[in-house]
Amino acid sequence: MRVIRVEQRTQGGVTRHHAPEGATDREAELSGLFRQHAARVHAYARRHVEQSQCDDVVSETFLVAWRRPDQVPQEPLPWLLVVARNVIANQRRTARRADQVWFAAVRDGWTSAAPSADEAVHERDSMVRALEQCTRAEREALLLTAWDGLSPAQAAEVADCSVRAFTVRLHRARSRLRAAYAADTAPAPARPAGEHAPSSHRPRTATLAQELS
Repeated sequence: MRVIRVEQRTQGGVTRHHAPEGATDREAELSGLFRQHAARVHAYARRHVEQSQCDDVVSETFLVAWRRPDQVPQEPLPWLLVVARNVIANQRRTARRADQVWFAAVRDGWTSAAPSADEAVHERDSMVRALEQCTRAEREALLLTAWDGLSPAQAAEVADCSVRAFTVRLHRARSRLRAAYAADTAPAPARPAGEHAPSSHRPRTATLAQELS
């Protein structure tokens, strides 16, 4: 994020300009807004654009807040994510590439309480395969609530749909996710006594599934 300051650099030195009336307070408010919400905006951007583009999305999002301070509501995160969504709309590529970016972000951001690295990877990959059974809109509904911590009303604003439509979307997504994950992690058939099942078939707990329950 490029911090916005009321000053300009020129060749041969730095030329400082007097801040317009109220600009100092506005800069302080924007700095506080950035400190509180920049990480969440960056995480939202990471699900939709490549890593190299995320900082630009964050910068442009808060630049809009700087230019339109009267439009920033008391609860700014949903508004900021809507702005970020509009910024990202100009950067989106093909639907296939967008899906690749989205799933890469989920893998990058995955956390697990699995007892071993192998089980953590298996758990993550099983959940990603389950998420593939959801539509793009359903997947985003899941993470807006589970990862970003938004209420259905706030998430509906970010998703640009009615609260009712978002609630239906979220319900369908959860149902698809649980069914797909359960099928993917079903125990293997019974094996002869004394023969151990491969580690990939042992029961595992899905952190995201628990979070969405």
